[in-house]
Amino acid sequence: MAEFPSSAARAAVAAALAEDEASQDVTTTWSVPEGLTAAAEIRTRQAGIASGLPALAEVFAQVDPEVTVEPLVSDGARLTDGDVLAHLSGPARSLITGERTALNFLQRMSGIATLTDRYVQAVAGTGARILDTRKTAPGLRALDKYAVTTGGGHNHRLSLAAMVLLKENHIAAAGGVTAALAAIRRGMERSGKKVETDVEVQTVAQAVEALDAGARWIMLDNMSVADIEVVVKIRAEHAEAAGILLEASGTVRLDSVRAIAETGVELISVGALTHSAPALDLTMLLGV
Repeated sequence: MAEFPSSAARAAVAAALAEDEASQDVTTTWSVPEGLTAAAEIRTRQAGIASGLPALAEVFAQVDPEVTVEPLVSDGARLTDGDVLAHLSGPARSLITGERTALNFLQRMSGIATLTDRYVQAVAGTGARILDTRKTAPGLRALDKYAVTTGGGHNHRLSLAAMVLLKENHIAAAGGVTAALAAIRRGMERSGKKVETDVEVQTVAQAVEALDAGARWIMLDNMSVADIEVVVKIRAEHAEAAGILLEASGTVRLDSVRAIAETGVELISVGALTHSAPALDLTMLLGV
């Protein structure tokens, strides 16, 4: 599991509370007696993987430091329907004002972790690792990617600066796979900076070109299982096969990921982990 991105969480929570105009919660201010204290619990209404408990604490720390948050599970914990994730206590107005924002973070992150876990379980025993992508919610990338790791997945590049990923538009603009890789090598030499290079291909012919051009990480994008198997076999016959990673990507689904993993690729990247994960159904119940 990656380290929780505390600074990113502080910024994201502050933005979310500002968006919600939490300090101007007229409903709560006008309906809940001032000075009333209460206790609350956050409970799940479906099975899943917990993620985002530190974000929950951050929300209430910013809403009102007098609110006490007691997590009962840790990120990565397996949840069953009805499990209690946390107890909270403090001023009732603060608990209610922070409720929606806290649940938004916790439900989204737990949903991402839960979907990731389903993919990880689907490929168990094959040796393939599940990766995320940059298809994250704007402003929430660090939290989205952290949630992937709590579900047992792995992070791909965190940003455009983290590594080279030559995609089809780069390759078209550069004049082909070989030309694009050569340009990247020249760029590294000029800058004095060396980073991992992943090159995306759509056909077996492009994969062969990438291998011949010295690529050591090749993304097989939207290729059929049969074509992936061909590339895996060609890679096995390459003189430097042991140092070459193959990554499958593009429209990977839960019902297809096992077959992809069984081809022998080491990595499978899944955009759905962060752009299509359903929120985990959680509720916060107040007692006074």
